[in-house]
Amino acid sequence: MAMSVPESSWPVVPQADQVTDPGDGQGPLWLDQALRSDLGELIELRRRVHAHPELGRNESATSALILRILRADGIDARLMPGGTGVIGEIGSGGQLIGLRADIDGLPIAEATGLPYSSTLPNVSHACGHDVHLTVLLGAARALHRAGERLGGRVRLIFQPAEEVFPGGSHDVIAAGGLDGLTRLFAVHCDPRLEAGLVGLKDGAITSTSDVVELRISGPGGHTSRPHLTTDLVYAIGTVIIGLPALLSRRLDPRAAAVMVWGAVRSGEAANAIPRDGALRGTLRMMDRRSWDLAEPLVRDLVAELLAPTRARFELTYRRGVPPVDNEIQSTELMRTAAHRALGADAVRLAEQSTGAEDFAVFLERVPGSLARLGVWDGVSPRVDLHSSHFVVDERAVAAGVRLLAHTAVAALQQ
Repeated sequence: MAMSVPESSWPVVPQADQVTDPGDGQGPLWLDQALRSDLGELIELRRRVHAHPELGRNESATSALILRILRADGIDARLMPGGTGVIGEIGSGGQLIGLRADIDGLPIAEATGLPYSSTLPNVSHACGHDVHLTVLLGAARALHRAGERLGGRVRLIFQPAEEVFPGGSHDVIAAGGLDGLTRLFAVHCDPRLEAGLVGLKDGAITSTSDVVELRISGPGGHTSRPHLTTDLVYAIGTVIIGLPALLSRRLDPRAAAVMVWGAVRSGEAANAIPRDGALRGTLRMMDRRSWDLAEPLVRDLVAELLAPTRARFELTYRRGVPPVDNEIQSTELMRTAAHRALGADAVRLAEQSTGAEDFAVFLERVPGSLARLGVWDGVSPRVDLHSSHFVVDERAVAAGVRLLAHTAVAALQQ
């Protein structure tokens, strides 16, 4: 059942007489008509998904819901192997472009107090993937109604497991999700931008994110006689301070390498030197070349730092994903689409984020672009992604649908 959404809550968009049918280089009038008829249903769908989040590679109910909606609209779609994730396709002939949305939640307890808050303890859509999948469903429905006017084919990729390692991008590739694509596009919620605005950037728009895990051990002993054993806590402290400092001197400063420890464990008693300890942290970089150099450098530096302490160690280094590297021409297509969909004043220059996104894995194989979708209401205090208090201004749904649909049309026309 569609809920009522007042027109005053919609983002400012061009009037119908400013937007014409495909083929004249301006944009589709049918998109405005489709959006007005579907917006209430899309908001209701988004709230339903928000209340029932699922973690990566467990999105079976979410995937089944997406599949039912697509097939009910007459869109050809299939479940990915493994039972999570959906790939669909609309249109015929011409070139094939792709639109992607991630669908998984996070292991974070929601504390927003919204009436449609997560119904599951310690699981929530604190990154806006419920918005992403809703936007893609709305764009798919509008594009499907275009029929022959679409002028090509659009593949719909509802990706599982973006928040886990290794990311679900690899599952999509294995399932043939990128086969035949000429370009690929996506949006990601940005709580720093107001709803109705879009952030675009040529080149790298995200960073890398690697996980460093270090286990350190020694004989243990009494704190009164550290010279007779290995002072394990001192050894751990040497790495905690020394590794980030040395990385800043051994990597190109333009890589903006950031090594931050998130977990430290060792010891119980004040007068006992422990036998083991562990460190876990992340290393993020803005630059792909430095990312390729990072792992061997970290291994060498840890060995050098711990050698004087006589501590034994085991290092696990997990490479994450490269930066999302937006192709210039694809970004320009999104910029053109954003102007048509939301107005010339809606586009902002996005900064490169220190967060990571496995959309980067796709863009190593297919040219494309990721846009920032504004979700801030302009009034409430800004709350970052992955926060238990993260809230989306739902006007962003309409803006996102318009942006993706216009992007698909612009790419197919081009």
